[in-house]
Amino acid sequence: MQLKKLDFIGSTVEEAIEKGLSIFNRTRDHVDVEVLDTGSKGIFGIGAKPAKVRMSLKPGDKLFDDPEEEGEEFEPEISESAEAKTDKKPSENTAVSIETEVKAPAAPAAEIFESDPDSADEIKTYPDHIVNENSLAITIGVVKDLLEHMRVKATVEGRIGVQEIGTNQPCILIDIKGDDLSYLIGRQSETLNAFQYITSLIVGRENGHWVPLQIDIQGYRARRERQLRQMAVRMADQVAKSGRKISLEPMPGPERRIIHMLLRNRADVYTESTGEEPNRKVVILSKIPAQK
Repeated sequence: MQLKKLDFIGSTVEEAIEKGLSIFNRTRDHVDVEVLDTGSKGIFGIGAKPAKVRMSLKPGDKLFDDPEEEGEEFEPEISESAEAKTDKKPSENTAVSIETEVKAPAAPAAEIFESDPDSADEIKTYPDHIVNENSLAITIGVVKDLLEHMRVKATVEGRIGVQEIGTNQPCILIDIKGDDLSYLIGRQSETLNAFQYITSLIVGRENGHWVPLQIDIQGYRARRERQLRQMAVRMADQVAKSGRKISLEPMPGPERRIIHMLLRNRADVYTESTGEEPNRKVVILSKIPAQK
């Protein structure tokens, strides 16, 4: 039985090759090696990718002494329990792999940062104990380390507060201050949201559980929220007066949620979201007939 091609992973290309050689029980000059992925270290282990190589014996070499029918391919059976696969990093014991996946820590079902604005009437809650001085200190440290690796000169301030209107749930609030940090915000706060997401993954790993947090840069989110609230009230008044619906500009889920929460108790208008990401938008509609 001749062994064809198998994939091996490791923290480096050389480590993956060594694992392959141990399986084949051959030296380097007896195998053909194709590097599929050189891998990457990621940031603090988040986003890290293992190196991956594809190896096969050179023509004429056989893995087993017993003669087998030509052309038959040997494929070892590799199985792991579902528990072992969850959030598992490549290790010395994981010699052969076809696919690898790095999973982010899952947020609990009661996560307050609900991305679906259509369920805005439902206020999500979570235990108070997951937000404390220890998780605050860890979050500040993670943000500082990330900024240092990005070579960004800025100061980091943090506190425990409330993130969104209409809730009384505690949240870690981080504000980054410095000179001309607009590039860290990005178009429609895309860069800022990505930075917050990475921070959340690392903080969750360090704490051992998900922690609600919000990162702001020089008060951008607070200013943006004030603008959204003013615009939402103005547009809602127009809809109530004219009876005609108004579609707002596409915006991220957290911003849409602010508008939903702000207008949900009005007797004359209601809101809904339409479209697909990244062009999903809020539509304000009238509950009463148009005035003539």
